[in-house]
Amino acid sequence: MSTGSPAPAASAALDILELLARRGEPVPAAAIARTLGLPRSSVYHLLSVLVGRGYVTHLPEVHRYGLGAAAYEIGSAYQRQAGLARLARVTLDRLVDGLGHNAHLAVLHGRDVLYVLEQRAPGRPLLVTDVGVRLPATLTASGLAMLAALPAAQVRALFPSREAFVQRDGRGVTSLSALRSVLQQVRQRGYAVEDSLISPGLSSVAAVVVDHNDYPVAGLAVTYAAADVGVEEFPGLVGAVRAAATEVGRRLRGGRGGGTGAGVTPSGPK
Repeated sequence: MSTGSPAPAASAALDILELLARRGEPVPAAAIARTLGLPRSSVYHLLSVLVGRGYVTHLPEVHRYGLGAAAYEIGSAYQRQAGLARLARVTLDRLVDGLGHNAHLAVLHGRDVLYVLEQRAPGRPLLVTDVGVRLPATLTASGLAMLAALPAAQVRALFPSREAFVQRDGRGVTSLSALRSVLQQVRQRGYAVEDSLISPGLSSVAAVVVDHNDYPVAGLAVTYAAADVGVEEFPGLVGAVRAAATEVGRRLRGGRGGGTGAGVTPSGPK
């Protein structure tokens, strides 16, 4: 394998990852070899290694390859190290001041969410979502908001079997088809909800923060006592959360346009 690099295999592997990142859907191995000008045998060997390490996902039913969970985790780690929490802190401060409820920011970490920022409102109950805490993504509003913005192939790679799903007190999705249905509802509404799955008596509303490629880099959520937010107050709360997520995304992109964090007009509680 000759790519003009002192480490040709590493260079070719990175070329494959960059190609998959640029494409909006999984790509056949033959197309990868043709586009990069590499021998098919070399491409298949590199893909095998990348699949084994989780950086690439193989979809055998369509004979195509897409980015794997490990690649997305590196992207999420970069956003965290680049100061995602710092960028979001002012926005969350304003959100907490305006609503009087706790707010937090989380990123995907495999099938979990990892909380990177929490802003607490005076007099509100302490939450389990402290910085550094990990929870199953399918049980949290933040996780569902981010999963709903992932490509379908990536969701399938994250949840390949029923064993990948976690329940709490007998609640929570238990299959990929059920998760797809929930995520479709999230996309239609433009926000995700969670009611007493994490803490009894507390509910959460979350919206996704996206980068310039509309890829989900974080979930921004507000958690409140269910008894404190009625049907009339709920649309205003949703609007504030979605506006905050859009603002964080805009700051992350350096003030440039793009992204769909605002989504559709919110409806009431579901």
